[in-house]
Amino acid sequence: MRHLTRNIYPGLICGIVIMILVGLPGSCFPTVKTFWEWLGPDKIVHLVMFGLQAFLIPFGYRSDYRQRDDAFRKKLLCLSLLVAAVYGGLTELLQKHVFTGRNGSLFDFYADVIGCVLGVFIFKMSYRKKIKKNRL
Repeated sequence: MRHLTRNIYPGLICGIVIMILVGLPGSCFPTVKTFWEWLGPDKIVHLVMFGLQAFLIPFGYRSDYRQRDDAFRKKLLCLSLLVAAVYGGLTELLQKHVFTGRNGSLFDFYADVIGCVLGVFIFKMSYRKKIKKNRL
C-alpha cells in the first residue's frame, strides 16, 4: 500500500498547483482584448497544465510501467487520462459555481482534455524505447 501511495505524489502535487491556479480570482490575470489574444494564451495554459498532470500520473508508476505487461500499461494510461480529464471538468465546474471572479468554460474543458490526451501520448512515446530495451 505504501508503494501505491508514494507513486501518486507527482500527479497529486501537479493537481494541487492546478487547483491553486484555477482558484485565483480573474483579476490576477491579464485582460485580453481581441479574439486571437483570448484564444491563444488561455487555451495553451490549459493544454500545458493538464498535459503535465496526465503525464505525471503514470510517471509515478514508471518502474511498474516498464516491468509489467501490456494490459497493466493500457489500464494505467486509461486511468491517468480519465483522472486528469475528470479533474479538468471539476476545475471548470468549480470556476463556474464556487470560485469568485472566475468563469467555467466548455472550451477550456476541451483544451483540458486535449492536453490530457497529449500528456498520456507523450508519456507512452517516451517510455516505448525503455520498454523495448528491457525486453532485450
